[in-house]
Amino acid sequence: MLELRSQGRNVSDEILSHISPGHSDNINFFGVINVDVEAELAKLDTSGWRPLRPAQLRELGLTP
Repeated sequence: MLELRSQGRNVSDEILSHISPGHSDNINFFGVINVDVEAELAKLDTSGWRPLRPAQLRELGLTP
């Protein structure tokens, strides 16, 4: 947006604060997701399946 300002366009500081690249730190622009494979494997039970989420257990009536 600073480029727009340099071209003479009026961009307020309030709008600039919402669209600044500083607010996109959590966005991965490279299309690569880093996964801790060992941690994910540790979540598996002995049969090799991941446990159901608590909401799914409630829906199935498996928890109080």
